[in-house]
Order: sequence, then C-alpha cells, then structure tokens
Amino acid sequence: MNILDELKLRGIIYQSTCLENLTNRLKSGPITAYLGCDPTAASLHIGNLFPIITLKRFEKAGHRIILLIGGATGLIGDPGGRSSERKLNPREQVAEWTAKLNKQLGQFFDFETKEKSPKLVNNYDWLQEQNIISFLRDVGKNFSVNNMLSKETVSSRLTQGISYAEFSYMVLQGYDFLHLYQEYGCELQVGGSDQWGNLTAGTELIRKITGKADAAHAITLPLLTKKDGTK
Repeated sequence: MNILDELKLRGIIYQSTCLENLTNRLKSGPITAYLGCDPTAASLHIGNLFPIITLKRFEKAGHRIILLIGGATGLIGDPGGRSSERKLNPREQVAEWTAKLNKQLGQFFDFETKEKSPKLVNNYDWLQEQNIISFLRDVGKNFSVNNMLSKETVSSRLTQGISYAEFSYMVLQGYDFLHLYQEYGCELQVGGSDQWGNLTAGTELIRKITGKADAAHAITLPLLTKKDGTK
C-alpha cells in the first residue's frame, strides 16, 4: 500500500489539489513534503499532533521531510480560525517559543544523525532579508486580491475586519513554499483543513513562477474538534 492509499484508508485526506497528479508524481520516486508550525505559544498542541504524525508516515514510507517553524509568520499572525485580530507578540517571546518548538519537534524527528535526516528550518532566516519593494514586485504581483478575498481564512474575517498585516499572511506562507521548492525541491505541503487557502496560495505561486501546472501539491487533514464542532 502506498502512502496516499494508506492516508485515504484512514480517512486522513480532507482536501487535495489533485490526488491523481500527486499519485503520478509519487510513482517516479520519493517526494519532499513539509509542514509549518507558527510559534504562537510555548508548546505545540493536540491539533499539531495530527499533521506531525502524518508527516512521520511520509518519512517512514521513504519520503523526505521538512519541518518549518514560522519565526517570521509568527510575528504577524494567521487570520485563519480567528474571529478577531491576533495580539502581536514581542520578538523575544516568539524567539523563545521557537526554541521550545524546535526541541519538541526533535522528539518526533531525528534532525541530526541520519544520512537523509529531516530538515528543521525557520522562515525568519529568509523573510528577514527580504526587501519590501523587490518582494512586492517579484512575489506580490502574482497574487490577485480578488482571489485572496475568496479564501476562507480571509473571507471569514471581512465582517469583523482584518489588518493588512494579517491579510498579507497568505502571501508570506505562499512564499515559504516557493522558497522550499527552490532551495530543497519541496513539492508537497501538508496542513490542517483550516489552512487550505494558505496552502493553495503556495501551490498557485509556484505554478505561476515555474509555468508548470503540476509543480506543487497540497493536502489537508480534518481538524480535531471539540463536541461543539470548534477547533
């Protein structure tokens, strides 16, 4: 049984860009997949565990893994799943939480000793170097505001209001996927179903930059919810 058949059997795949294209891609050899986690608290939580275990399944199936800590995006805040603006945490606090999340992820993945170890990266390392004019010209021009407004992470906040900072989160996460694609050949992003808009922003950006319709893929997992259906 291949990894996609296993995930489908377990009912783990909630959304996907195109399972047929991804299935065909996996027939040609291992793929590099990544999962991103923002340091918004001193610890990962139960909702993070589901995608972490899914990425572990990819690793055990022989695929390459990247874990991304959002040291930069954690300073901005993801509007998804929120009814109001996130509080902006101090840089020192985010850096401290980043270190703690790094340590926790090290309990699931060996980043040090294997010949083809999973990679642990921090998007602050490349986003802090971005020139805003160059970023808007090279990256921002590929995003349609109309399209962004249709994404659930943004549309659900329009009534209450959303700042430009949180509105730009999608662009930053999309650029993360592009960076990992260019730097490590990463072709797949995994996340919770509430991240669908952000994940597809990345796949669409990569396709526009490369001109290849099947260059990148995304799958989401069902959210773990409470009795009342909330995350």
